[in-house]
Amino acid sequence: MDARLNYFADETAGKALKHLMSAGKAVKDSPLPAATQELVALRVSQINGCAFCIDMHTKDATAAGETPVRLHLVAAWREATVFTEAERAALELAEQGTRIADAAGGVGEEVWANAAKHYDTAQLTALTLLISFMNMANRMNVIAQQPAGDYQPGQLH
Repeated sequence: MDARLNYFADETAGKALKHLMSAGKAVKDSPLPAATQELVALRVSQINGCAFCIDMHTKDATAAGETPVRLHLVAAWREATVFTEAERAALELAEQGTRIADAAGGVGEEVWANAAKHYDTAQLTALTLLISFMNMANRMNVIAQQPAGDYQPGQLH
């Protein structure tokens, strides 16, 4: 399977991606815990059906020491006992932030308040940026039908 577009070969996309990669690095270097970042990136990618990003974030999380059990249970995090209350709050925020079109009111006050109990302002900002960034990256990859399976951990960092 070949992608419809090669973003790295296009001049306009190359210019834009340079800035997007910089933004992604800023979020990665934020005070939001790295494990939370990978779990959220994976969950958003699952919801959006982005095979490339699921491949990437599963492999990057594994390389960073995340357990297979937690990675396998991200899709069913509500019923899983392996996530902290803070991670659950982040995953709920990620789901509501990703499914904005499905929920007329956007992100609910209760979900936001729960996340705010576990994360400070800098972490909430990074979490919001990450959710937004992942939704954009997922859409770019799904539209271009980026194939999955060949990603190497750290390849895009």
